[in-house]
Formats: sequence, structure tokens, C-alpha cells
Amino acid sequence: MMNIPPFHGKLLAIGIAAEKELPPTSVDSIAAMAGRGLTGDRYAEGKGVGQHGPAKPEQEVTLIEQEAITGAGQEYKLAFTHLDTRRNLLTEGVPLNHLVGKTFRVGEVLLRGIELCEPCGHLEKLTCAGIKRSLIHRGGLRAQIVRSGTIRVGNAVLPGE
Repeated sequence: MMNIPPFHGKLLAIGIAAEKELPPTSVDSIAAMAGRGLTGDRYAEGKGVGQHGPAKPEQEVTLIEQEAITGAGQEYKLAFTHLDTRRNLLTEGVPLNHLVGKTFRVGEVLLRGIELCEPCGHLEKLTCAGIKRSLIHRGGLRAQIVRSGTIRVGNAVLPGE
């Protein structure tokens, strides 16, 4: 099993989409509910792509690194933002690919990494040509909410308990 490199990251932004086809909007803080997801987000409300019932653990919250967006944009000559990726949380200084199967904290909320959030054709359909290829293996992380609480922009992102 892979060890987590030491890190002390930061939450830069939060985005949610109320419906599966609607563009995400930014919020400064949000309630994270264990077993459900982020208040007002499509998956917590049962309105996500391919969703039939309550959110599965891997649908509760998604994260992406600012470093991945910057790198993908430079390498593929694309201009896109965190909201374009349709991921909920934008981090800086957090090795998301190393957090599969690990717990970590965003402020007071405890999350568990479930699987990498590889980009899909639906993402490209809703955004721009080339975004899918640019985010392969750096598309972020799907995580489960283990301990509920409020997530706020500016929160520290740290290894879990």
C-alpha cells in the first residue's frame, strides 16, 4: 500500500451544480453530510448523471488539484477553470492521487478517498474539446464523507486521523 507523502494543503474553491446539466456555481462554504454529499449538489439531491437513488460513497464529493488544472492547461494549450472540471473542491498542495483508500481532513470534515475521478465524455460534452484527454490521471479524486461538518474556502487540507 502506498504511503501518503506529508502535505499541508489548502482549499481554494467550492463548486456545486444543482442539476446534472447545469453549470456549477461557486460557494464560500457548504455543509458536508456523511452518507449523502454536499448540500445543494446534484448527487446529494439525487439528480446526478446516471444516479438512481441516494448518492453512492464515490459520488458524495469530488476534488481536483489546482496544480493539475494548471499543468493540463499548459500541456494541452487549453484554458479552463475548476468549475469547468465539474469537481466540487479545488485544492492546492494536496497529493490527491495518493489518497485513494486514505482518510484526510478538509477543515472539520473527514473524507476517505475512494477512487481517482478520471474524466469522461460527458465532461467534454459540457465543456471543451480536449479537456478529457488533458485530465487523464490528474482528474482528481472521488471521496466519501466520513464525518459531517462545514467546509469553507481557505480550510486546511491535512492527512486524516
